[in-house]
Amino acid sequence: QVQLAESGGGLVQAGGSLRPSCAASGSINGMGWYRQAPGKQRELVATITYAGSTNYADSVKGRFTIPRDNTKNTVYLQMNSLKPEDTAVYYCKADRYAWSYWGQGTQVTVSS
Repeated sequence: QVQLAESGGGLVQAGGSLRPSCAASGSINGMGWYRQAPGKQRELVATITYAGSTNYADSVKGRFTIPRDNTKNTVYLQMNSLKPEDTAVYYCKADRYAWSYWGQGTQVTVSS
């Protein structure tokens, strides 16, 4: 069993930045961030493999990055140039062998 601890969400004005983090209790393979806005389905934001290959949703390309520290089993989501439409609960996901684990979610609110 892997536990994920998220932190770093919050309230920010449009154009600002946030950097939530997600720390896993053990070694993991792929990691990613997803988000869910009120009344909408959960959607992929960004993923990163253990080797560092990344994938981004078109809506965040050029604004978000997903750095990872394998020595700490931690992934971050560097969010720049935030927009009101980025407002959502952001969830961390980690894959280990055949299993996937989810964090509890962290609220990100972007005011206009």
